[in-house]
Amino acid sequence: MKLILSRKGFDSSTGGVPSPLVKGQPISLPIPTRMPTPITFGDLTEPIPTLIEQLTRSRHTRATPCHLDPDLDPNMRPRTSGWRGALGQLAAAQSHLAGQGVGVGDLFLFWGLFRPVTQIQCRWSYEGQREHRVFGWLQIGEVFSLGVDGTHAIERYPWLKEHPHTRAGWKENNTLYIAAERLMLDGRIAQLPGFGLFNTGFRLTESRAPRPSIWSVPDWLNPTRGGVGLSYHPSQRWSSSGTLEAAARGQEFVADITNRPDALAWLDQLFAQEA
Repeated sequence: MKLILSRKGFDSSTGGVPSPLVKGQPISLPIPTRMPTPITFGDLTEPIPTLIEQLTRSRHTRATPCHLDPDLDPNMRPRTSGWRGALGQLAAAQSHLAGQGVGVGDLFLFWGLFRPVTQIQCRWSYEGQREHRVFGWLQIGEVFSLGVDGTHAIERYPWLKEHPHTRAGWKENNTLYIAAERLMLDGRIAQLPGFGLFNTGFRLTESRAPRPSIWSVPDWLNPTRGGVGLSYHPSQRWSSSGTLEAAARGQEFVADITNRPDALAWLDQLFAQEA
């Protein structure tokens, strides 16, 4: 099985601010977009529209079109019967996933840039330090090649009608990853759906790090400690002390954890504690 650490949500360059940690819960803000989408920030459930307007100081408003992807939360929008989580990808990031052989049964762990927030007199504001944190998951049940016009997917799955990648106007390798109905780890079906959001997630940033991109990583991932390594991360980025200098702008980092019971045990613990 391949594990993909997939970067998503607001940050300093996309959206302009970190996504919020609200009482310890990561709320990944979908990014603004100029690409085809039927959804604005105002279409999303509260407190997301208010968080976006207040934390960006109205740089983005309820009228701003948003790219709701990955789409993991059943409560984010009114849903059509049969709805499941889905992720769209294209361009260089999709080429990397395809080149790494990512497919059915592989597992995305989504992470992003977060910062704690507080609410005083109905106004949200940041407090504390920025950090990278894992906030959700999607295990691949189907890989759907959409192409430049993804509307044909809606004929097969009507519940995809609001997903931005099922519109026209994308690059040729526009691809949709549809979640499995149930999570399966090492041949064991878990009592969890194949997609979802963690309660508090997993903090990647090392506790004393001067910047978010210095991660504390488990030994099964760290090649200096016998780990499997991670695409886009050559040897000089890893430390035998257990840290990783994460690549600055990559979206999809792939690790092959086949025959790694220590990695599966780590995932078991993550889902047991957080999902």
